[in-house]
Amino acid sequence: MDYFKKTKIAHILKENDKARDSVIVMGWIRTRRDSSNLAFLEINDGSSLANLQIVLENPENFADLERAKLGASVHLEGPLVPVPERKHKIEMHPISLTVVGDCPPEYPLQKKRHSFEYLREIAHLRPRTNTFGVISRFRSKISYAVHKFFQDRGFYYVHSPVITGTDAEGAGDMFRVTTLDLYKLPFVDKNIDFDKDFFASESFLTVTGQLEAELMATALGDVYTFAPTFRAENSNTSRHLSEFWMVEPEMAFCDLFENMQLAGEFLKYLFRYALDECAEEMSFFNQWINKDRIKTLESVINTDFIQCPYTDAVEILKKAKKKFVFPVDWGVDLQSEHERFLCEEHFKAPVMVYDYPRQIKAFYMRVNDDGKTVGALDVLVPQIGEIIGGSQREERLDLLKDQVEYFNIDEKTVDWYYDIRRYGTVPHAGFGLGFARVLMYMSGMSNIRDVIPFPRAPRSAKF
Repeated sequence: MDYFKKTKIAHILKENDKARDSVIVMGWIRTRRDSSNLAFLEINDGSSLANLQIVLENPENFADLERAKLGASVHLEGPLVPVPERKHKIEMHPISLTVVGDCPPEYPLQKKRHSFEYLREIAHLRPRTNTFGVISRFRSKISYAVHKFFQDRGFYYVHSPVITGTDAEGAGDMFRVTTLDLYKLPFVDKNIDFDKDFFASESFLTVTGQLEAELMATALGDVYTFAPTFRAENSNTSRHLSEFWMVEPEMAFCDLFENMQLAGEFLKYLFRYALDECAEEMSFFNQWINKDRIKTLESVINTDFIQCPYTDAVEILKKAKKKFVFPVDWGVDLQSEHERFLCEEHFKAPVMVYDYPRQIKAFYMRVNDDGKTVGALDVLVPQIGEIIGGSQREERLDLLKDQVEYFNIDEKTVDWYYDIRRYGTVPHAGFGLGFARVLMYMSGMSNIRDVIPFPRAPRSAKF
């Protein structure tokens, strides 16, 4: 088999008027039709939404044709023939067909529409469907766009650790990492002796790469991480995952408002990239998933972000002639219904809310002069609300220590974090964007488990 000489179907379809004497194509059979002296196959190799039509003349000459069933993988060699009068414009008339992998009749992906709920149960096969093939290619292209945005602006990509000893968010909902025998735990004074554990201390799967990104920013200037993060929240909603990827830039010598500017530019860049470089995928989403996707992204791109202090946002919500499910008052975190009201009904534009109450935000956020608020930032967009969260970090050692005490954090776990304030501290800021959340927004998919190949959620860690 000439595996390395194969031609991608996407490349063939892109040059769909180009005849060739002989090419090698490999892929999986999507459909098959037979007539008295012809057989028609459609195959796909995962490189495009559209299939390549295969026309087999004199089917009796192809010994493997009997095995060429739906779902089987095949190796084909032969000429490409332009057919400009037909919808598919080009087809292959092979001289050889070899079945690489057979597929039995009970193949789970029959030629019909399957519900997303059913496909989640066979997540190892669902990338072969049209929708999840599109989602997978789209995810890859937008991942590249993330790197391109930051690399073009002189940011350095840094790898933050997956295993950590710090609860950066203070929520406590973290997965533990241990090699201790859970049936024979070692104890000291009725407490688990973590000195006997692999890392000689309590260890967890990280909820963010931000703290390590801060360290790298104080050495390299502008950096970003793009890595998996974990939350052990027992939440089964359509917007939560237990394992997800976060994009987290961090900039030295940067304040809150410069941070807000970068966040807005980043979001618009991703949306523009999707419209310009992912036309096939966006067209599919617009046709089959949500008919407002392209219009929605264009609206955000072409609209200036409104900057609104949290205190002003609360007053707007309290005066609104609308009854909210969750009451609004100063000191309470905004809910999705509040965020969407600000974007969709009051400002009719994407909004950046900043300067949140100290007590509802994380310990590392910079305390404002009023002592009540911190330099926090949430970017809100129509239809979902928050899509980016960030802050200016507390660079003053004495005030950071106050924050650690205020949130009842064990100083021993953050002493290393103090050091970047002890030795040449600088103002710095950053934000986090949940990659799956932004893919949901761009594609119109309604469940976050459908924009990641193998979703991890409570009571579900298959594959």
